[in-house]
Amino acid sequence: MKAIALALGASLTWGVADFFGPLKGRTYGALRVLFYVQLGGLAAIAAVVAVRGQGPADSAALLAIPAAISGTLGLYAYYRGMAVGAMSIVAPIAGISAVVPVTFGIVTGERPSSWQLLGIAAALGGVFLASREPGRGGPKIAAGVGLALLAAVGFGGYFPAMHAAGDADFWWAALIFRMTSTSVILATVAIRRPALGIERVQIPLLALIGIGDMLGNLLFAAASTSGLVSVTSVLASLYPIVTVILARLVLNERVARAQEAGIVLTLAGVALISAG
Repeated sequence: MKAIALALGASLTWGVADFFGPLKGRTYGALRVLFYVQLGGLAAIAAVVAVRGQGPADSAALLAIPAAISGTLGLYAYYRGMAVGAMSIVAPIAGISAVVPVTFGIVTGERPSSWQLLGIAAALGGVFLASREPGRGGPKIAAGVGLALLAAVGFGGYFPAMHAAGDADFWWAALIFRMTSTSVILATVAIRRPALGIERVQIPLLALIGIGDMLGNLLFAAASTSGLVSVTSVLASLYPIVTVILARLVLNERVARAQEAGIVLTLAGVALISAG
């Protein structure tokens, strides 16, 4: 029960952060926003680990490094997808990342239930419907779908590695993850040299988004100490529900009927995977 509550907590905090972060990214650009978001999250978790004053319990916490590389690439694709497409479409498609840890569980000996298999089928069918929008020449691929699928792959690769790292030492796993993800963003900034100037009033807001994202990582890592990867990962993958609700309430996003059906089917698929 503890693992379920922690994984759902991760889903909630990720859902909020993954709405407001990309929303800011539409104005200032994905890379500039991620620069401040990552620094905010790093400062918070570094301070907490420093106050604890304890070294890592196990070297397996270093598995947070590949988790961070995969997750950060997924996050960048997610921000870019949100910048060019509707959040109500991009978020559910990125949420099918739940398929990756379920597949990993199968390979390592876990067996999905019939409900989980039905959920995978529903999620994939939902992605097909949500990704196509009506046009004059017939249905076409909706904006941001390709980036959303890349985000799903990146997020999916994050879960198994971070689960193992969190099981070893979730505090240090969260810190190592954030150190690595921040390094990836800083390296990208050094190569691409985007404008980083931003209004001072925005910096605390972006830092707060980073703290929310970091808290999601910490909660998921903590859930890994007492839950199966196929359970905690898919529960944490419910974050698109939060993002879609916020997009409807704050942005009043509307999409075609067939796409609405796809969004519902995708979210239902993620829920079935989790409930299975």
